[in-house]
Amino acid sequence: MLSGEYRHVLDSKNRIFIPAKFRMELGESFIVTRSFRGRFLCFYSMRAWEEYIAPLKSVPRKTSEDTLRYLYRNAAEATPDSQGRILLPKSLVDHAGIVKEAYIVGCGDYGEIWSVEGYEAQIAAEDSGKIREALEQLGL
Repeated sequence: MLSGEYRHVLDSKNRIFIPAKFRMELGESFIVTRSFRGRFLCFYSMRAWEEYIAPLKSVPRKTSEDTLRYLYRNAAEATPDSQGRILLPKSLVDHAGIVKEAYIVGCGDYGEIWSVEGYEAQIAAEDSGKIREALEQLGL
């Protein structure tokens, strides 16, 4: 399970450190892609990625084709180097608005990479009352 938040520097070659406990969970290589819900990136182990896209593979191709194209053209396979860094393509860095530092956040079966400004704005906008209400509706 991916959990916690970490702040790391993006170097001049667009490499960023992925925490060791995340790398252990993600495996030798994993998928990094744009989020379609905002200006941040999502990353998945290969198994979690296959589970994520599985519903699209169970509907007629005519229905899923545009979505699959979007997901795969904006995805990159990442393999950490010996220092635990992955290379982020410029298009992904630009999408997330990452300039020098980023937050790496665990979200259970996937993770997110945010620009510092984007993540701090997201956290500031969180409505703990709505979150509590949603949890209570689920019986938690």
